[in-house]
Amino acid sequence: MTRVTIFDYGAGNLHSLAKALSGDGVSPRVEADPLVALDTDVLVLPGVGNFAQAAERLAPGRDTMRDAIRRGLPTLGVCLGMQLLFESSAEGPGRGLGIIPGRVTRVAAARVPHIGWNSIDETSDCLFCAAPLGRAYFANSFACRPASDATVIAWTTHEHDRFPAAVRVGRTVGVQFHPEKSSAAGVAFVRAVLAEVARC
Repeated sequence: MTRVTIFDYGAGNLHSLAKALSGDGVSPRVEADPLVALDTDVLVLPGVGNFAQAAERLAPGRDTMRDAIRRGLPTLGVCLGMQLLFESSAEGPGRGLGIIPGRVTRVAAARVPHIGWNSIDETSDCLFCAAPLGRAYFANSFACRPASDATVIAWTTHEHDRFPAAVRVGRTVGVQFHPEKSSAAGVAFVRAVLAEVARC
C-alpha cells in the first residue's frame, strides 16, 4: 500500500484533495508537522492559502523536507503547493523549498485572481499521456516563474500572461491548476502520479 501524506500548513483544500487521492488501497493522512510528514511514500503539498503563512509553517522542517525531496521523495505540489517548490514569492516573506530555481510573481492580467477553467498546452510528460488534460480548473493570483523552462511540462495563458501549468524535477511534480476540481480527467492525473510511484 502506498502511504500518502498531505502536509497541512493551516490552509488548503484538504478534503477534496484527500478524496481525489483516495482509492486503490490509498488512504491519505493529513499531518501538520513538516518533519513527521516526511515519513511517507508520497508527500503532497496542497493548494489554496497564502505563501507567507505556508512558508512560516514549513520553516521548522524546511531544510529537512528539501533534502528529502532532492533525494527522491515523490512529491506533488498543487497550486500554492507548487509555488512552495520555488525559492520565494512576491505574495509575502518567507522561503520556499527551493527545489526549482525561480520566483513566484503576481499574474500580469487585468482580471486577477485567475479563476475558472483554462486550457493546458505544450504538455511534454508521460503523466499527460496517462491522463490527457486539455483544460483544468485554476484559482490563483500568483504564478511561478522558473529560471529555466526545462522544468516546465505544461503551460497555460491567462489574458496575455503565459506561465507554467505544471513543472517537474525528477519525482517532484507541481501543478498550478487544481486536479481535484478538474473533473474526472483531473482525478485521473492524480491517480497517474500515484501509479508512477507504485511502479517505481
